[in-house]
Amino acid sequence: MGEYEDRLPGLEGDFHHFPPPLRHPGGRERLHIQKSSVCSRAYFVVVMAFFHLYIINIIALLLYVHYNTGSGEQDVPLEKSASAPRPMPTEHHQTPSSANLSPELSFHLPRLEGIRVGHVQRVSLVPDRTHNMRTLSLKPLLFEIPGFLSVEESSVVMQLAQLKGLTHSSLLTVPDSQEEQLTQDELFSLLDLNQDGLLQREEILSLSHSTDGSWLSSYNLRKIHTGLETNPSGVLSLQEFKSVSGGVLQYSAADQGLDGHAKVRQRSTHTRLYLGEGTHHLLKNIRNRVTRLTRLPSSLVDLSEPMEVVRYEQGGYSHAHHDSSLTNHDSSCAHTHLAANNSASKQGACRYLTVLLHLNSADGGGETSFPVADNRTYEEEVLGDLSQQYCDKGNLKVKPVAGTALLWYNHLSDGNGWVGELDEFSLHGDCLVTRGFKWTGSVWVNIDPDQQRQERYQRLVSWHPDGQSKKPEHGNLHQEL
Repeated sequence: MGEYEDRLPGLEGDFHHFPPPLRHPGGRERLHIQKSSVCSRAYFVVVMAFFHLYIINIIALLLYVHYNTGSGEQDVPLEKSASAPRPMPTEHHQTPSSANLSPELSFHLPRLEGIRVGHVQRVSLVPDRTHNMRTLSLKPLLFEIPGFLSVEESSVVMQLAQLKGLTHSSLLTVPDSQEEQLTQDELFSLLDLNQDGLLQREEILSLSHSTDGSWLSSYNLRKIHTGLETNPSGVLSLQEFKSVSGGVLQYSAADQGLDGHAKVRQRSTHTRLYLGEGTHHLLKNIRNRVTRLTRLPSSLVDLSEPMEVVRYEQGGYSHAHHDSSLTNHDSSCAHTHLAANNSASKQGACRYLTVLLHLNSADGGGETSFPVADNRTYEEEVLGDLSQQYCDKGNLKVKPVAGTALLWYNHLSDGNGWVGELDEFSLHGDCLVTRGFKWTGSVWVNIDPDQQRQERYQRLVSWHPDGQSKKPEHGNLHQEL
């Protein structure tokens, strides 16, 4: 035992001289690598957090696109958005002539999106209720709003029109071929009932309430009335009449058919109802609903022409026509001609859009027809004369249902948020009423394609010497109920 203990230290010393053990050639050596920050737990958490944020952003973007341009129904809020029109600035102690018409202070005209035919949006026109607005066509941009008026409200509008008094809607007692050839001398002779060479107020008043004078529009009457009121003698001679009646006949340039002749209504009567202050509360409500529906500045709707109510009897119809007229350097808009400051000889009705109210459900016929709606092209040579064949060849016909409204744009957009060219696809007409009768109400929003001229007009009608903007005073220009 002691011998082994004596030899043990020697063996331990010899052990240190032994060669290291051989490694098997196919063996794998385990590498001891220190963990780097790349695979650290903290970095992994950060990467996953950013990845989740990215996915959430993608989902939010898809939801935004879906609810704004998707296939479902769309809510249209009443509140003003970033695309809402900017109001005109208030000017203090400044005359209209010195107003600075800077382009930066211009209106921007919102325009409803049709998306596609059949698309439904929800719009809020009255408190605590929404209406469905369905796209009927994209050329023209046409919408249908059922229940815009209740049946009771539609009945009240018809009663108000009857109280106001309906006049026959035949435009002239002379043939269409002679209508454009009437000179101011011939027009003066027609108005001068007693043929004494002087035009008196009583003659104009009697004409405006008679069948023979129904071809005179409210605009024409206002123009002649203004001339009579500004003349100290209260009468107009032929020369004085010529100076105040320039372009009277040209006002019928709107409501023309394809042949350029004025629209013809057969077996119908009509009147105009003012929608502003001082009139029936329902008429003011209609104005407010139109403002909410179109999302246009209220001042544009307030200063537009009165609503026209038309009653078609059995056998009544109107030829296909455009509600608005073409404008160029030789013509001006009837509602802004005083602010035009040019020598345009012709005046036309500039109606940016139309809201047509069906006030009753016709027993038979009476559809509103859009003969070229959503056509690929608009070529009169190919389509033929649609002014009288619009119902047989009509692409789109809307049956009149009480309370339903139609909204369409008569003009395209100019690409800068203003009125562009006349939309030729907005051609429309009223089909023959085969049984019963048909009532409609037309609300037009007048906007001049010349933006600066529209601004100047807005300032002229709202300017007041004390620096306060005022609402337009219509006075005797409208027969208020």
